[in-house]
Amino acid sequence: MSQRAASRPSTRDLGLLVLRIAVGGTLIAHGLQKLFVYTLPGVTQSFAGMGVPAAEIVAPAVATIELLGGALIVAGVSTRIAGLFAAAAMLGAVFTAHLSAGFFAADGGFELPLLLACAAVALALTGPGRLSLHTALLRGRVPLAA
Repeated sequence: MSQRAASRPSTRDLGLLVLRIAVGGTLIAHGLQKLFVYTLPGVTQSFAGMGVPAAEIVAPAVATIELLGGALIVAGVSTRIAGLFAAAAMLGAVFTAHLSAGFFAADGGFELPLLLACAAVALALTGPGRLSLHTALLRGRVPLAA
């Protein structure tokens, strides 16, 4: 295989990029919603009403994980760690807020947080792929070869 062919992104890399954008973008949207629509006091109150322990700590932690973790996932930086934190936050949402409503998201069920948790675990296991800032900056490679 030529050096040029080896530097081209693979379909795996493209798939991971699509997955990172979808998962990270969704997490970012939910983090922004918690911070600027519901506000942290509102999210804290909501979490406390659901019986989430230490809601005053968990609410800002979840908002931060969603917003900053989502941004790291999209960028492909610290993807494995951000993926683990995102998965933990989403599994927390499954068990504290959504499980009793059944499966379907339209009914308030656990469909979306479970899907996000599984996708975040997949990214934690695979890493970001070559089309990432991790590859471009930390390994000194340009993700898209000329």
